[in-house]
Amino acid sequence: MRILVLGGSGYLGRHVAERLRALHGAQVLAGGRTSAAEFRVDLATDPPERLAKTLAAAAPDAVVNCAGATGGDGVTLAEVNARGPAVLCAALREAAPVARLVHLGSAAEYGPGVPDSPVTESTPASPVTPYGVTKLAGTVAVTSAALDGVVLRVGNPVGPGAPVASLPGRMAAQLCGAGSDPEAVLRLGDLSAHRDFVDVRDLARAVALTVTTPGPLPPVLNIGGGTAVPVRELVRGLARRAGFRGRLEENTEHTAGSTRSARVSWQCSDITAADRALGWRPVHDLDDALDALWAATARNGRVP
Repeated sequence: MRILVLGGSGYLGRHVAERLRALHGAQVLAGGRTSAAEFRVDLATDPPERLAKTLAAAAPDAVVNCAGATGGDGVTLAEVNARGPAVLCAALREAAPVARLVHLGSAAEYGPGVPDSPVTESTPASPVTPYGVTKLAGTVAVTSAALDGVVLRVGNPVGPGAPVASLPGRMAAQLCGAGSDPEAVLRLGDLSAHRDFVDVRDLARAVALTVTTPGPLPPVLNIGGGTAVPVRELVRGLARRAGFRGRLEENTEHTAGSTRSARVSWQCSDITAADRALGWRPVHDLDDALDALWAATARNGRVP
C-alpha cells in the first residue's frame, strides 16, 4: 500500500509517518516543501494542475494531509489551512483515484464549548479565532469534495517532540532551562482553561486506522482524550517531572496557550464515533504523554 504523507516533517506528521511505516506492506511516501521530500508539494502555492501531476507520479493508494499552519497572520493561515485542502481535493479529482484522503482538522473548529458537555461531530461549528475559521474552511473543502475523504478533528496534541509553538512544548522548554533553581520564577498566563489533550501517539494510531479501515467512514471524526483537563494540571505535571523547585506565577489577566485556542475556556470532544467507526480509543492518558514529553526534552536538552 502506497501512502503519501503531506507535512510529514512537522510534529504531527513525523509521528503519523512513523506509525504508518509500521503497517504491514506499507510504503510511506513523503510530500512537502523540504529538500528531503520525495515529492515536492506546497499546498499554499501549488496550482491544482501541478499538484495533480505530482499525485499521478506518486500514484498513492491513500493520502494523509498533516500540513497546516498554527500561527502567523491571517494570510498564512488561509493559504495553508483553507486553500491547501481545497487545492488538494481539486487535484485528487483530476489525478488517478485514491482509496482515501485523511485530513487533520482541529477541535478549534467548534469554538467555545459548554462545561460538562463534550461536543459531537454534529455540533454546529462556531470558531472564534482565525486558526479555527481557516481549519473549518479546510474541513468543508474535504467534506464537500465528493471524495472518499475523512477529517479527523484533533484535540490538543501532547507528547514527545511537542514544538515550542504549543503550550506543552513551550512549558517543557522553559522548565528545561530553569532547572532546579529554587529562586526561579516562571511567569505564566491564566491556566484555568480546560482542554482535551490527546497523546500524539494515539493520534498517529487513529490516522493509521482511518487509512486501513475498509468501507465508507463518517466524513468527520473527533480524535481527543475525551476528557476536559485544566491547563494548570498539565503545567504542574510537567513541573513535577522536571524537578522544578521554583515558583509558577500565574497572571489571570492573560490567557495561556496559543492563539489557536484563545477565547475558549472549555473544550472537550465526544470520541464515541471514532470508537464505533474505527475501534479507536486513546490508550495513553495525560500522565503517559507528559512522561514521554519530558523524557524526550531531558534527553535532548531542548524541545524540537
